[in-house]
Amino acid sequence: MFSELSAQSRGSSLLSRPTYEQQEPVFERLVPAYCPRNERFSVGDRSFSRQYAHIYAARLMQMTPVLTERAQRKWGSDVPIRKLCDLQTGEQCCIVGTLFKRMELQPSILKEISEEHNLLPQPPRAKYISETDELILEDELQRIKLEGKIDTDKCVTGSVIAIYGAEANEGKFTVEDFCMADLPLQTARPPISSDSFVFLASGLGLGSTHADSMLGLQLLVDMVTGQLGDQGEQSSAATISRVLLAGNLLSQDTQDKDASTKPKYLTKKTQAGSVEAIRLLDELLLQLVASVPVDVMPGQYDPTNYTLPQQPLHRCMFPLSSVFPTLQLASNPYQANIDGVRFLGTSGQNVCDIQRYSSMNSHLDILEETLHLRHLAPTAPDTLGCYPFYQKDPFILEECPHVYFSGNAPSFESKLISGPDGQEVLVVAVPEFSSTQTACLVNLRTLECEPVSFSAFSVDDNDSEMNVSH
Repeated sequence: MFSELSAQSRGSSLLSRPTYEQQEPVFERLVPAYCPRNERFSVGDRSFSRQYAHIYAARLMQMTPVLTERAQRKWGSDVPIRKLCDLQTGEQCCIVGTLFKRMELQPSILKEISEEHNLLPQPPRAKYISETDELILEDELQRIKLEGKIDTDKCVTGSVIAIYGAEANEGKFTVEDFCMADLPLQTARPPISSDSFVFLASGLGLGSTHADSMLGLQLLVDMVTGQLGDQGEQSSAATISRVLLAGNLLSQDTQDKDASTKPKYLTKKTQAGSVEAIRLLDELLLQLVASVPVDVMPGQYDPTNYTLPQQPLHRCMFPLSSVFPTLQLASNPYQANIDGVRFLGTSGQNVCDIQRYSSMNSHLDILEETLHLRHLAPTAPDTLGCYPFYQKDPFILEECPHVYFSGNAPSFESKLISGPDGQEVLVVAVPEFSSTQTACLVNLRTLECEPVSFSAFSVDDNDSEMNVSH
């Protein structure tokens, strides 16, 4: 009888409301001020009837005053700045123009369909540079071949620069020096009293046929939402004020189709792989947006327009998560102010394209180069698809960001660089999560960045071990 009463009392104790001392502490998540600045990347009414020459003309017209001022600061105000049509042989002068890189290995559909030369399609290459590449400078009316002190392999088509030198007798311009527009002016970053983090991740790769499990991705969600670790880890998770997903949310496997069979959307009773991947993405976003604001950028393999700037993913694809006001579907490129810290970045197409057509390999070095060129995507529209803008090039950097990032990098890299006018920019190469299981945290107070690695590996047949490291 006593044992029965004792068991009943223990049961009622377990089912009773916990006392104040037994309750777990509740950590309030920081909510930063947020102001999206993506309006310049909104296409609006789309018309592809215009020629792409207009965007080059607009780019040169916008950049010429900046480069003229930079050139006079570097070489002196007495150096004459000439148009190509006014060049005189042997005169030391400065020219502002757009680079064109003539590349023998550059893929061309005209070469592939040429019947006259009976050419075979070119094999895919990691890089298209060669020793025979030539640099040409163009202004509004003419063009001239360059030689001298300028690195042909490093330069890419579409870059607007100022060169200093003289025209030689054979009609070439001998470059003695050159300069880029460099970083634009920067708005001062407001002081922030406590640590506040923005969580950056890219390349989730949902729908991949090679993914062993979703455990690493679930670890990421659990860490951000505070469901992983002890009270110390949960307290740290509360300092994550925003999550930014930088493109390639879906895997390339959802795009590839076997040429020998019908496409999946034409096959009876077969669902396209991207449909299931979007459903998984919606479920993951639902877990995140219930706890923290999330910005979602599209990437190369995501269901939106292919050309830059990519427009936000449509809300109808996310019936579960789109009902939360904390979900922000953003464009690629992305721009926003978070607690006064200006973020600017892309999903990585611009960096990967420059990597293919230049000698630069590091994503961080390429990002820094685009900052000095003052242009997000100089190779667009030559080798990178973009919308045929008419009066203005939206990829020109008119104000210097505080955090400048690119997604889908092969590894994590970050660097704090300084500009000539006191600018301070954190440059971040965000790694592809599906291959590295790594994301990163940006501290808004200090502009420091650290990687966060998630791993899930098998210990034996019946157990597994999970690891999250900063």
